[in-house]
Amino acid sequence: MSRRLLASRWLAVLLVVPALGAWTEAGVIRSGPSTCHGVALTFDLCPVKEGSGFDEPLVQELITHRLHATFFPSGRWMATHDAAVRELLAVPFFEIGTHGEEHKSLPTLTRAGQVREMEGAVKRLASQYGRKAVLFRPPYGDYNEESVSVAHQEGLQIVLWSVVSGDPDPKLPADRIAAEVERRAHNGSIVIFHANGRGWHTAEVIEDVYRHLIVEKGLAPLTVSELVAGCADHHALVPGH
Repeated sequence: MSRRLLASRWLAVLLVVPALGAWTEAGVIRSGPSTCHGVALTFDLCPVKEGSGFDEPLVQELITHRLHATFFPSGRWMATHDAAVRELLAVPFFEIGTHGEEHKSLPTLTRAGQVREMEGAVKRLASQYGRKAVLFRPPYGDYNEESVSVAHQEGLQIVLWSVVSGDPDPKLPADRIAAEVERRAHNGSIVIFHANGRGWHTAEVIEDVYRHLIVEKGLAPLTVSELVAGCADHHALVPGH
């Protein structure tokens, strides 16, 4: 996918998300409980045609600050990033979901096609790495009623987001991305970033987010599972607590 097309799709998402709000509908998680003084930092790993496809400096920054995070790799991405998958799985405060097999928009597929798209990455993660995935982020955030039904059938929970970073847009500078994320994020927010090298300034943004959201505002950095569980006793994850 070209940078221009990718940026245009994310601009469309940026315009739509505020209207939807941060809420959870049947079968789809968009945020955690507002009573949870924490935030889930999530990172998509979509397949790429150019570059390494893995933002190693970003991952090392998360590890350095011990920031709990959730990653959503696609099957095609895992097929070409074995070492990176194993690196992520080895970090005890990282959580791994899946992001489809070929990164196809689910509503464009038949039910059988949606099953294949969801199952592919899940089976790969289980067979090659011995890890069961229960969280699923649909490519582009696209889904329909059939998707929710298939996800339930496959034992998967659809995870979207309540705060869009916009990091795939090469025209957005790091300070603007960070400012928007920090303005929008609050108790229970799920923030979407990218760790496949197409989050052009994500490592810089995370450093800023760590200082302002985690250290100064005291929001605990959580995995999606920790967030939706109500983040009990996770205040210890915040520096100074």
